[in-house]
Amino acid sequence: MTMAVGTVGWAWGEVQTAVTGPPPGTATWTADRVLGRQLPDPASAAPAHVARFFAGLTADRRALLVTRHPLVVGNLDGAPPELRYAANTRALAAERDRARARAADPELSAGTRREARAQAATYGGLLAPGRRVLAFDPRGRGQVAEVYGDLRAARRVAVVVPGSDTDLGSYDATARMARNLRAEMARLSPGDRPAVIAWAGYTTPVGVGYDAATGRLAELGAPRLVRFLDGLAATTRPVAPPAVFCHSYGSVLCGTAAHRLTGRQLSDLVVAASPGMRLDQADQVPVGTRLWATARDATDWVRRVPAVELFGLGHGTDPADPGFGARIVSSARAEGHTGYFAPGTASLHNFADIALGHYRAVTCAHAASDPAKDCRHDLVRPPRPIR
Repeated sequence: MTMAVGTVGWAWGEVQTAVTGPPPGTATWTADRVLGRQLPDPASAAPAHVARFFAGLTADRRALLVTRHPLVVGNLDGAPPELRYAANTRALAAERDRARARAADPELSAGTRREARAQAATYGGLLAPGRRVLAFDPRGRGQVAEVYGDLRAARRVAVVVPGSDTDLGSYDATARMARNLRAEMARLSPGDRPAVIAWAGYTTPVGVGYDAATGRLAELGAPRLVRFLDGLAATTRPVAPPAVFCHSYGSVLCGTAAHRLTGRQLSDLVVAASPGMRLDQADQVPVGTRLWATARDATDWVRRVPAVELFGLGHGTDPADPGFGARIVSSARAEGHTGYFAPGTASLHNFADIALGHYRAVTCAHAASDPAKDCRHDLVRPPRPIR
């Protein structure tokens, strides 16, 4: 049954079971003594420790772990990106073959076989030549992270965190955002060799129901984002920490994770189409991190969501409210809830400038009519490099 909650404008609906904890296969991994030593526990080992562990292995031993434990290595933050790509290729191929077998099984219902064919096609698409899958978890509705560009060579890195209704089957929309952002960054500054990661690494709400109205899934997903950013800090060396772009419910996740993050993990936090971040003020993000928000497009349905939090429902102040304290950037020519990353929009151009550290080039939402609202204030010093 669906029941409207008039106070905050949300509706009650299907509740999702979140995928949390270490990757599948962890128990087998931790019990394995193939190297004659304890393997780092995915549930407790810091990504920096994982990075040191792999740095001490020969190429043959690394390859052995990929062969024996692809789902663990492919999702292990702190493992070398190239190793994770190889592991996820193996894991995706195995899942594709299992899905194909189900699709051909006459004992299964027509609906189940049809679903299996769709899954096989999704896995097959991610196995296309040139794709770099940094994480893949088939549990639940499926999770994935993919790299566009070369993480090892990149001088600038960005991460895109999507919102509701994102899973393995609907991942293409998130991938498109990441591809568009990287293309704009490369157009503006090809010498920075930018890389952008589409990170669909948490269980998202389905529809505008109870999960979308509460912070439950954000709370459960926040440790995964924190650990992922820790892994990037341990395995990449851009000139500055990544810029993190959070769309829709993704901004709730990013706001929930904010108090667990530091300026070493991210340089800029950018929210678009945000229903709120469950923060009271912009200064609650990590010290040294710049918080940016897009002006909401007039055709974005999220404008109709009241900016309140009451009895756990709703996500609080609109980050684009001038009183919140974020830097408000123009989203001219963006259309609808998902249009902020579209080519030709002011928002995408601004996103690329922020990710590249070109702060003076950013166009503010209100500065033309009121110079006092210039979003580029206090942007003299460059972001701190990762050490």
